[in-house]
Amino acid sequence: MTAATHSTLFPRVPDSADAVLEGLDPEQRAVATALHGPVCVLAGAGTGKTRAITHRIAYGVRAGILQPSSVLAVTFTNRAAGEMRGRLRQLGAVGVQARTFHSAALRQLQYFWPKAVGGSLPRLVDRKIQLVADAAAACRIRLDRGELRDVTAEIEWSKVTQTVPADYTAAADKAGREAPRDPAEIAQLYAAYEDLKRERSVIDFEDVLLLTVAVLQDRHDIAEQVRAQYQHFVVDEYQDVSPLQQRLLELWLGDRENLCVVGDASQTIYSFTGATPDHLLDFRIRHPGATVVKLVRDYRSTPQVVRLANGLLAQAKGRAADHRLELVSQRLAGPEPVFTEYTDEPAEAEGAARRIRELIDSGVPASEIAVLFRTNSQSETYEQALADAGVPYQLRGAERFFDRPEVRNAINALRAAARFGGNDALLDDAPDLPSQVRAVLSGKGWTPQPPAGSGAVRESWESLAALVHLAQDFTAAKAGATLADLVVELDERAGAQHAPTVQGVTLASLHAAKGLEWDVVFLAGVAEGMMPITYAKTDEQIEEERRLLYVGVTRAREHLHLSWALARSPGGRPNRRPSRFLTGLRPGSQAVAGRAGAAGAGGVEHGSWTAAAAAAPEAPRRRQRIPARCRVCGRTLTDGGEMKLMRCEDCPSDMDEGLYERLREWRGEQARRSGQPAFCVFTDKTLIAIAEAVPDDERELARIPGVGMRKLRRYGADVLALCAGRDPAQGQDQD
Repeated sequence: MTAATHSTLFPRVPDSADAVLEGLDPEQRAVATALHGPVCVLAGAGTGKTRAITHRIAYGVRAGILQPSSVLAVTFTNRAAGEMRGRLRQLGAVGVQARTFHSAALRQLQYFWPKAVGGSLPRLVDRKIQLVADAAAACRIRLDRGELRDVTAEIEWSKVTQTVPADYTAAADKAGREAPRDPAEIAQLYAAYEDLKRERSVIDFEDVLLLTVAVLQDRHDIAEQVRAQYQHFVVDEYQDVSPLQQRLLELWLGDRENLCVVGDASQTIYSFTGATPDHLLDFRIRHPGATVVKLVRDYRSTPQVVRLANGLLAQAKGRAADHRLELVSQRLAGPEPVFTEYTDEPAEAEGAARRIRELIDSGVPASEIAVLFRTNSQSETYEQALADAGVPYQLRGAERFFDRPEVRNAINALRAAARFGGNDALLDDAPDLPSQVRAVLSGKGWTPQPPAGSGAVRESWESLAALVHLAQDFTAAKAGATLADLVVELDERAGAQHAPTVQGVTLASLHAAKGLEWDVVFLAGVAEGMMPITYAKTDEQIEEERRLLYVGVTRAREHLHLSWALARSPGGRPNRRPSRFLTGLRPGSQAVAGRAGAAGAGGVEHGSWTAAAAAAPEAPRRRQRIPARCRVCGRTLTDGGEMKLMRCEDCPSDMDEGLYERLREWRGEQARRSGQPAFCVFTDKTLIAIAEAVPDDERELARIPGVGMRKLRRYGADVLALCAGRDPAQGQDQD
């Protein structure tokens, strides 16, 4: 029996632990039987990673090595977590927790909040955008819908990277982020947003992780209770872990190493949200004794598709490229990928729709076909082309074009302008239909040049630009057309595409397609300016665009079509060219020298340094824990609170009472500013320890348990000023 990625391979529950291992290839079996110590699974696209890790958990449970209730498997989407639970049930591993990071953290926070803080957990807001809008109103800053979405995304990025409002400007600059507004304004909005949450006693999605980290970090007893519950951890899509999620994982683990992580650095496409593959790439450095298993047998795609995917990565640069995997297809040969150049975008969409119609007529289910593009704004052309061809479709991860608020508002504005006719001052200097549309839409956010950067503002502009181009095409096809004629045309188009379609061709952005697969994939708009996208400037951004195309290619099982258009509109200047990523891969293009050797063929490495690991940058090593002893009587300390004080509770204290009170007042002010509970700044025990030690410098302060490097960087200067008798705000001696 050959291995596969489909969850239906074992429709019946295996009758024994050994039966769980049947059908696994040698590398997948190595994953399934590696049940002790740190394990890192480097899994290429289509190699059956979910199959391998679910069989690992099931084998451990069925063999009696793992207790189901002691296993916590975490991933990034509810869909993936649900799929994992379903597979585990099919394998007879009932009772294993398979959750997203946020779901697992929320359960723990709800359970421990009364004990850690008191009372019930504040209400969790489902959507933070209204809070951001209220914060903007409080700051007297006007944000349109697109800017609201982008500022909200910046706040989310700040929180998952553990950046507070005061540090946003510096952190965004260091990360090279394209801020949608002035960074100082975003920092102001971020601070106001946190104030509003505190006033309304609510928390957001990111607070769930932040507060769980704070509780586990500052309450040793609660952390130990969680660690007693969960003994074994599995993390899927580890290349997408954010710094905050990694910190939570470390607190769950403690000093143990029963951890299995699975990922592929070549599929890192969410860095704009704070995700980083560094945790995956540094796993061997942090865990020198780790077992590393590489899955490279591709059961999804034909050799022809796999060859193109490998060719894309062969030209890649950067750290992720150094760890790329050379996939080896396990399927029979299929058709070669098809590369097609079109004169313009409508012709490209019509060509794809025509080919899709032929495939469906030949027996290919519409649900096994996908059209993937770089931005959601590209969908409208394909929606229209498929509708004209009588092909049902469904959108994934995007609103239908005519359902988008900016499109509805624009059409309403065009309808109003058509009704007023010559009485509308906007149209005074607009002699023809295209100029009239440009004049009306300029009041809705359209500009002759696209806005800088990515995000909602850019997507909104693309939607309005599509209407501008539609007006131009409509005029070319129907001489003398009026604004009223265009509105009728738009209404007819919208009406024709509102019919629900369940089983249809999937239209999706490349980001939304991650984790999915189809028999036939059309990759649209593979041209410079779209792939890579115009605003990808740095080497890192360009390489992420290459990885995004790689993800798109590896969604195809058998048929793969890549296309691009020389011009945007019919009759436009043919000044576009195919994506640089296709150079040397498409027929007629000059070959480019690739990087020598991939990170490897499949196999298993057991706890030894490789040459690559030895040459990797030095990372902090896990320190061996030294027993804590009371600094007064010398007794070994085991209680978390006593360990922070570095003395027994009943041993005499030499605390500076005045300093302790000043520290408490200062902590309260910091908590109010950040919108967090006071213990998230420092616990009472840590404040007592500081007031007893009265440190003179950062070295002495860092020695105090509960401080840590992050809090030292954030609060160290203030605390040392208080210890020296100065006002931390003004740095002057107190009376």
